[in-house]
Amino acid sequence: SPKPPNSTHLTMVSTRSASAALATPRRTSPSAGVTPLPSPTKRAARSSTTNTAWIHAPHPLSIAWLAVSVPLVFWDLLYVFLRPHSMPGGKFHWPIWSPYAIQAELDLQYGFKKWNEGDGFNAAQSAMNVLENLIYLTYLGLWYKNKGKDGELRGKVAAVAVVLLYTGLVTTVGKTVLYWLNEAFSGFDNIGHNSWPMLALWIGTNGSWIVFPAIIGYVTGAEIVNGLAKASGGSRKND
Repeated sequence: SPKPPNSTHLTMVSTRSASAALATPRRTSPSAGVTPLPSPTKRAARSSTTNTAWIHAPHPLSIAWLAVSVPLVFWDLLYVFLRPHSMPGGKFHWPIWSPYAIQAELDLQYGFKKWNEGDGFNAAQSAMNVLENLIYLTYLGLWYKNKGKDGELRGKVAAVAVVLLYTGLVTTVGKTVLYWLNEAFSGFDNIGHNSWPMLALWIGTNGSWIVFPAIIGYVTGAEIVNGLAKASGGSRKND
């Protein structure tokens, strides 16, 4: 007759089976509802993306300059587009554009001489002024709408705002330099009749639209370069 199974033997077999089951890893299918942990590479990539998010806070000089520049440029371009009504004797001249009576004598581009000749340079430059101010207003709108409690923009909107600001500054400097070059290559046809004190006034007022945007543009350009270098992971000078 067969012998009954030895209890010690059964215990050893059971123990080996349990050990094998523990040692064998379970394979979990994606449909089992278990979300796998991200790999170390993916976690590092997410951390890198967070660390390289673009952060932009407007420089105080930028806000101060735009607060002065934008209204003055609108005032100027409206004078140009509303000529001759905005000129001395016109129905819109007093009181809004009364200071332009002096400007028209200082710079003939703003006076009756160029208006009667049909010179279109001043109007063309004023059209660029419209584009310039729209860029600046878009930048200010983005900043005001999306800024955090610390006044900073973050992420894509920060990058877009910086590019807008830099574009506006380049436009300002470029059109103002073109205005000066037009004078130089025309033999100072519009301002050459002035005395030195009046020329100093012209240089001081017009030069402001080169000096300040150039300074702010340098700071903004450096911010763009640093942001691109950070996003590309390039802290080295030479790759």
